[in-house]
Amino acid sequence: MIETAIPGYGTVRIDHIVLDYNGTLAVDGELLPGVRSALNTLAENIGVHVLTADTFGKAASRLEGVRCRLSVLPPGDQDAGKRDYVRQLGADRTACVGNGRNDRLMLETSALGIAVILGEGAAAETVRAADIVCTDIVAALELLTHPLRLTATLRA
Repeated sequence: MIETAIPGYGTVRIDHIVLDYNGTLAVDGELLPGVRSALNTLAENIGVHVLTADTFGKAASRLEGVRCRLSVLPPGDQDAGKRDYVRQLGADRTACVGNGRNDRLMLETSALGIAVILGEGAAAETVRAADIVCTDIVAALELLTHPLRLTATLRA
């Protein structure tokens, strides 16, 4: 578990992180540099879950050696599928990271929503649903391994 008290925001307790794959951890299906190491570091303290439509068909092979649970979502209502997955884990103890329109509901539902704006951009409604917005996925993941960064960003 990762826990930090944030003045004016409350205590954040995270047992799981749920991440989108394409546009968040990967661009054009290829895992971005530093992601493997950052995810494995997080996996020492919390459950790591990757949800994807697997547009490029590469997620399983690119995540080989990463301590995570990979779930490929069926077409249709993926936004609701991601939200429901987060609810099953316990939304009040889950952080979510995504960029796409189908990530908005999971970011809204979770205890901590992080939008990333990388090579394929980010949906405006997903950015609005986020608690934090990052332009680097490794920096986004490191918010949880260095929770005082969360305090610096979210405190009142």
